[in-house]
Parts: sequence; structure tokens; C-alpha cells
Amino acid sequence: MLQQMRSAAKYIWLFIVIAFVGGFLLVDSSGLIGSASVTPTTAVAEVDGRDILYTDWQQRVSQVLQNQQQAGRALTQDEIRQIENETLDEMIMQVLLQQEYRRRGITVSDEELREFARYAPPPFLYNAPELQTEGRFDPVKYQRLLASPQARQQGILLALESYYRSEIPREKLFEQITDGVYITDAELWRSFQDEHDTAQVSYVSFTPRVDASAAAAIPESEIRAYFEQHKAEFERPGQAWVSVVNIPRVVSSADSAATRARLLALRAEITGGASFEDVAMRESADTVSGQDGGNLGRGARGRFIREFEDAAYRLRPGQLSEPVLTSFGYHLIRVDERKGDTIALRHILLRPQQSDSAALATDRTADELARLAAGVEEGARFDTAALRLRLPVSRLEVIENQPAQLEGSLVPSVSAWAFGGARRGEVSELFDDDEGFWLARLDSIIPGGEPNLARVAGEIRQRLAQEKAIDELLPIAELVAQGAAASGLESAAEAGNLSVTETPPFTRTSFVPGLGQFSRAMGAAFGLPVAAISAPIRDDDAVYVMRVDRRVNASRADFEAQRDQLRLQRLQQMKQQRLQVYLSDLRRAAKIEDRRTEINRALRQLEA
Repeated sequence: MLQQMRSAAKYIWLFIVIAFVGGFLLVDSSGLIGSASVTPTTAVAEVDGRDILYTDWQQRVSQVLQNQQQAGRALTQDEIRQIENETLDEMIMQVLLQQEYRRRGITVSDEELREFARYAPPPFLYNAPELQTEGRFDPVKYQRLLASPQARQQGILLALESYYRSEIPREKLFEQITDGVYITDAELWRSFQDEHDTAQVSYVSFTPRVDASAAAAIPESEIRAYFEQHKAEFERPGQAWVSVVNIPRVVSSADSAATRARLLALRAEITGGASFEDVAMRESADTVSGQDGGNLGRGARGRFIREFEDAAYRLRPGQLSEPVLTSFGYHLIRVDERKGDTIALRHILLRPQQSDSAALATDRTADELARLAAGVEEGARFDTAALRLRLPVSRLEVIENQPAQLEGSLVPSVSAWAFGGARRGEVSELFDDDEGFWLARLDSIIPGGEPNLARVAGEIRQRLAQEKAIDELLPIAELVAQGAAASGLESAAEAGNLSVTETPPFTRTSFVPGLGQFSRAMGAAFGLPVAAISAPIRDDDAVYVMRVDRRVNASRADFEAQRDQLRLQRLQQMKQQRLQVYLSDLRRAAKIEDRRTEINRALRQLEA
């Protein structure tokens, strides 16, 4: 069987073709090899002394990028940076897992490869349309494929071998990690109680007020001591401040009307006999669904924005909608099937765009902005260009690995550029998306990584001042609690000019407005006798005096009826939790050095 396990072109070209072609093109034509900063042996990261080569990382990134491009998507630098981060994280974890395999003596035999190949097809084959019968995976077709000459010729067997040599050790390791996970009936019952016991309470809250003088009075020694004790809580991503200007693509009412008219013409084409699927593939601005004939799948209500969904549910199966306007543009909708609230449908999307003359004017302004200031190191030229073109300047705070935003709208690529090696005062290249053009200047930047006391001292000062303010509220809350025990919570609150808040019923795992989630106050709600008045409950941001008005215990009979199913679900959750903790600890214990910032900075200097 191993001699047969050699390939996978038709089904898994992305595992082989892109890997080799993409990687070769990158290394051979990018100009990186032979430069002063990146060579074939340059490491993008080091994991416990083992290098991850920059060229290997870029090869894998190129695989994903080519997949996205084949899906018809144009990616922003923010999206590319996210792909780069995820790819490097995967490569780091692969190194760590390989170390664990060696340490634990985990290997893969030829017999194991044969067994997995026969009876455990990977997802890229399990979901292949050619191996489906009546919408389900057909084991007979799969076995026939494995035994066919095409399996060798098309590379399917080679891909299977590669896949299982990676997946089998991972599965063995995870089995070792989760071996022994068990939950007793008593633990399962407590978990059921957490989700089904309910309480309803009334409470008075005391919220601290922290003024500037109280925060300023916190000694530096207390701030430093708190920082040392809670250092892990203060790890922060990089933070930057940028100035940006925007040249929007303003769509006029005439542009919108022209788009609607175009969609009506497509509707007429379809009612005249053209295939909806073909027109969607040719015309839809939703390139993902468009590649599948506009297919949006099958599902219940709540999947789409209100305007779209309301229009879809008014249609009969096979009926075409009139143009439907949403924030995405104009849609032509067809319902393929409907059973109750479950609906299968397709759509064609057209986005209103500027007229040619307006777009030309916008492009000319953008070209002039780029000529005046894009890519320069003299930050003053940014201000000069904005003034000359009468473009307002906005200042943004940008967080590393998060897209920049201005008044709730995404600013494309600026965040990735700011943290990709840009220097203070440098001006970006001109970025664009469907909404317009953007230019940014990096005004200041604070690198992420290890906690920095100077960066978080203000936050610690505020936190300590709030804790002291909460402590000062405890005697006041104690007096109210004593009064409530004597005359009732409402009377004590009225005497103190306080308000009583009543909660809806909640479980131990609920989020309760005013009480939060998994808070001390919520815990007290399930520990106090009904109608009893609590002592002051000190929480992180307030002090509470509480009365339990009602409590309903979980049904033991319901638990017994569901116990076996609950055990399976809970065991799966516990295994997943253990795996997550294990992988997190594995990475935390490793010595990892990420060199991307230095490499990017060196490459930028060479380009300059």
C-alpha cells in the first residue's frame, strides 16, 4: 500500500503545486536571496535553538495568498499580516510538536499509514464531490480510488502519506495528553447544576469614585510592587499613533441608480432564459459566492442583515427578487428551497461605483497626493500635501495586529505598515480599497512584547486608587447591610438615598448586567439562604449588599435522563481544554525569537 500512497494533484493541488511553484518563484525571483539582509539561511524565527528559515515561511505564506487570489479576493496589508502571523505560529508549533514526538518516542509505522489511509480519509478527500453518493461520503468509491492507477498518477497516494506522517504523531500525542480524562457522576451533576440552578436577587451597589488627586497620591513603590506581582497581566501589543488623510470614492445618487439599472438588466437576462448561476459567476461582486453560482447555502433566520433577509423570506422558491439595497450594495436574490424557517438561496451583488469621470478625478487627486508625499521620510511633506489638496488630517491610535479604524470604519493596511518596520516620521505608500485612498504618517510607536512599567504605570495607579476607594466604601455598605437586616433592603436603601436593583433569573454561568460574570456577587447569590441579607460583598469594581429573592434548583430527573449524552459532551470539552492548556504551556516554556521586525527594517533600508 505504501508504494501506492504517492500523490494528490486533482484534489490537493494546494498541498503540492503551490508549495513548490510558489516557493520556487519567491526564492528565485523576489530578489531576497543574495541581498545583504536575507539569504537562504536567514532565520525568520528561532525556536529552542532551531531556525525557521525566512524562505520557508515566505513559501507557506505565498501558498495561502495564492489561494486567496484564486478566490478573487484582493487582500489588504492587514489581512496579509494576519496570514503571516498565523503561518509563523503554525510553523513554531510544528517545531515544538516535533520536539515532543522525539521526547516521547512517538513514531509512525508503515502499517499505521496503511490503516489510516484505508479507513480514515482526510478532509480534502472526504469532502471531494467525486467521492459522494447522495450527498454523503461513499467508502466504496474511496476504496476504488485508492486501488486505481489514477491514485498513483495524480499524486493522491503521495499526499496521503505526507498527510498521515504529520497527523498520526499529532493524534498519538494528543491521545497521551488526554488519556485519563474522566468525570465522575458527582462532578457531572455539579456541572449540570452550574448551568441549570437559577437565582434571582435584589441588590444595592456602591461604586467608587476615583479623582485625579487620589490616583496621584499612590506611592511609586506601591506601583512598582504591584507591577512585579502582576507582570503577566500587563503584556501589551505594540501601540502606535499615526496621522492619516483620506480621499473617498464618493458615490452619487446617479451612480446608485445606474447600478440598480444594471441589476435590472441582469434580472431581465435571467428571466429571458439565462442561467442565474452563470450570470452570478460572471457579474457578482461577491466573488466567494459568485464562484459557486451565487450560492449562499442553507440555514435558518439570522444569517444575513435585516434588509436582505426580509426580502428573501418574502420570495417563493424559484422566484427572483427585485433589486434589494443593503449596506453592501444591490442584490438580486433567488430562493432555491424553503422548509419552515430554513431557506436555501443565491444572490448576485453589484456595488454602486463612481462614474468614470468622478473616478478619474478621484484618481488624479490620489496620484497627486502620492507624488507629493507617499513613501518619503520627511514627515513635514505629509502636512504640506494635505494642506495643498485641502484634505483633513486625522490622528489615530493603532494597535499591533488589529486593523486601524477611523470613526468605526476600517482604514486598510495602515496598521500592518506601521508595525512592519516603519520609522517615526516616515510616510506610507498610498493605500486603497473600494472606499477610497489613504496615506499615513507614523508619529510615534511603542513596541509590544515584554511588560514595560513606564507604559502601564498610569493604569496601575488607577487600579490601586480604585482598590483603596472600594475599601473606603466597605464601612458604608456595612451600615446599610445592618439596616437591611433589621428593616428590609428597600427601607435601608431608601434611608440611604440608594436604589435597589432587581435582576432577572440567572445561572452560575450567565452574564448579569450590574453583576458581571463569574463574580463574587454572583457566587454569593447561590450561597446565601433565600430572603437573607448578605454582608458587604467586595468585588473588583464595586461593593454589594444583596438579598436572594428566589432560587430554583436543577432537576435531578432531567439530569439522569441526559447523563450519558452530557458525559460525552463534557469529556470532549475537558479534552479540548486540556489540549489548549498543554499547547499554551508548551509554547510558553519554549525560547522563541521572532526576527521579522529586524528583517523588515533591514529590507526597507535596502530599498531606500
